[in-house]
Amino acid sequence: MIFEPDPEFGFSSLAVRAGQVRTQEGEHAEPIFLTSSFVFANAAEAAERFSTATGNIYSRFTNPTVRVFQERLAALEGGESCIATGSGMAAILATCMALLKSGDHIVSANAVFGTTVSLFNQYLGKFGVAVSYVPLSDLNAWEAAIRPETRLLFLETPSNPLTELADIRALAELAHARDCLLVVDNCFCTPALQLPFKLGADLVIHSGTKYLDGQGRCVGGAVIGDRQRVGTDIYGFLRTAGPSLSPFNAWVFLKGLETLKLRMRAHSEAALELARWLETQPAVERVYYPGLPSHPQHELAKRQQSGFGGIVSFDLRGGREAAWTLIDATRMISITANLGDAKSTITHPATTTHGRLTPQERAAAGIGDGLVRISAGLEDVADMQNDLERGLRLLA
Repeated sequence: MIFEPDPEFGFSSLAVRAGQVRTQEGEHAEPIFLTSSFVFANAAEAAERFSTATGNIYSRFTNPTVRVFQERLAALEGGESCIATGSGMAAILATCMALLKSGDHIVSANAVFGTTVSLFNQYLGKFGVAVSYVPLSDLNAWEAAIRPETRLLFLETPSNPLTELADIRALAELAHARDCLLVVDNCFCTPALQLPFKLGADLVIHSGTKYLDGQGRCVGGAVIGDRQRVGTDIYGFLRTAGPSLSPFNAWVFLKGLETLKLRMRAHSEAALELARWLETQPAVERVYYPGLPSHPQHELAKRQQSGFGGIVSFDLRGGREAAWTLIDATRMISITANLGDAKSTITHPATTTHGRLTPQERAAAGIGDGLVRISAGLEDVADMQNDLERGLRLLA
């Protein structure tokens, strides 16, 4: 039985129900199809499926569990089509490989994940794709960087790790006026807090490893968009090159989507309380969180997002030594570079997530040696504060 979601269904109903197809067994929960291939009734059916790429063929590019996840995430984002991949980076790679060619140009925010910069510079560059970097929130810089051969504008908003925002609607208008596609990485907000398509974006990227999973169990990614670019072009790359999401990981992400809205509210509430507290600490020089009135784009965050997210970053007086002292003093918060977990995590971006960037690239992105990033989990906020206070006392 195929479940057809009502067009009037709200976010939480879609997060629980969209995309499900019950088998003849009548299962209530979505099954995991752990199979590499599928059996055909006869040779003619096999030939028809291979020629049209419809129906179940081979789990590299057709699997029922993965398909449910794709359809559910597309429904939540408001996109026509979704292709799931083996990681968030695989989603970015698949997008670029499917939609770009030698001689094309990308304009990217300079405030993107360090591995994304490495992908663009070290690998796409070898195939003749050029990349220019601009300040995320500077619309004039974006416009000035666009060339006749520019095909994509790429950004994360909020950014990692400084939670800087871009005006998605303004960038979409600019991109379309110059015949470019706007690609938005929605990892930090998820569709529970931000809907880039409603603001004019063309493609949305996800690392499912983060908030979509929500408990740090699996690695995966996705790209959402229209039926041609995603459903045909990017799907074609996935079918051929195989950066595929496993059925088990897709099933885990499905379970994560069911509680996504509840978790994002809780993460946002915890992060805001933690950010307010950090602003009062003498050892803290500056706190980066869009929910604070001190954030330079606080008003944009209120217009563009329905919540402020779970990521808080802050600069400590004393540089790397102070940052490492604070991090090493924690006993509850996990020292790991992952984020979006039920467990709070802490990391030093300059030597982890952005450690492969040159000092000049880190400086351009605003990532100093004293910067610490926290992903606020679902523990009691008082316990997070007590864990951090242990290190803050050492810096007093």
